[in-house]
Amino acid sequence: MATARKWSNVAVAMQSALGTQNTITAITKASPGVVSYSGSDPSNGDYILLTVQGMYQLNARVFRVANVNAGGNTLELEGENTTSYDTFTSGYFEPITYGTTISTLTNLSSSGGDLNFIRTTTIHTNQETQLPGTTNAITYNFDSIWDASDTGLAALKAAYQAGSARCFRFTFGTGGPIMVFNGYVGASLSPVGSAGELVTTPVSITQFGAPTYYSS
Repeated sequence: MATARKWSNVAVAMQSALGTQNTITAITKASPGVVSYSGSDPSNGDYILLTVQGMYQLNARVFRVANVNAGGNTLELEGENTTSYDTFTSGYFEPITYGTTISTLTNLSSSGGDLNFIRTTTIHTNQETQLPGTTNAITYNFDSIWDASDTGLAALKAAYQAGSARCFRFTFGTGGPIMVFNGYVGASLSPVGSAGELVTTPVSITQFGAPTYYSS
């Protein structure tokens, strides 16, 4: 039976820095996928952002590192089965520092994640046919308590103004499931609300690359 959870005691962390780019020389098709690289060694449990050509299923995604072999310059993408993925050609990874805490978010909704379909209907039939195409990006929309002095909100606004993607980590309870992803921020910090009610500001995060999930 599935474990029921609620939006409570959820820790939200945002990337405060990315480390030096490490060149990836190969990624195996295996479970889990093994990355060969040159450069500095990450530590087990670190999170990295991948920029990859060829094996596009990994591009712009965040992964947790496991079984680092410093002598052999290899690491595992924890839990990621790359067996059926396309063939890697080039890329790099960057270690993530999750140094920004977001602690003002209240209501949550999401949109996207649905398929775009490609019409294949010909003039020779009277029945519509189609193939699944790309998937729309998922966007999380939040209400946030408005506080212009809050460091987390200031960091969200800075990311929004720079038009730069940031890596996020959602941890559901102490030792609970974790979701990590890369995304673009919308956060003008404009105050909104109704008379006599809480002053809030809208925040959105649009995923760029698929999310990755860990059980703990």
